[in-house]
Amino acid sequence: MSKVYAKFEAPEEIQNKALEVLELSRDTGKIKKGSNEATKAIERGIAQLVLIGGDVEPEEIVMHLPAICDEKQCPYVIINKQNDVGAASGLDVGSAAAAIVKPGKAKELIEELVGQIAELRQ
Repeated sequence: MSKVYAKFEAPEEIQNKALEVLELSRDTGKIKKGSNEATKAIERGIAQLVLIGGDVEPEEIVMHLPAICDEKQCPYVIINKQNDVGAASGLDVGSAAAAIVKPGKAKELIEELVGQIAELRQ
């Protein structure tokens, strides 16, 4: 990955779990798609988890997201392919980012995933 804004690299297992949680939240809760919507959700303090595409070009589109996630103490994970984020969000195209606002049935999975992300960041 080696992106400037990536403070840690999530293993494939955590990325896949995050995508599953995004899909479940899309179906049973509420999500925000795209870097602008994700930014607003983070700044408003309603984002529970943010997924950021790792292959976004130009990277300036998403490079602010980890910083504001840290500032607002919102967990995030960088997914290698933005197309995976888009597909899990229910789009036919890639999405630079997505934020889970209401987890729905994914509440317990998000709590577990957030714990795993916190361990990675230590």
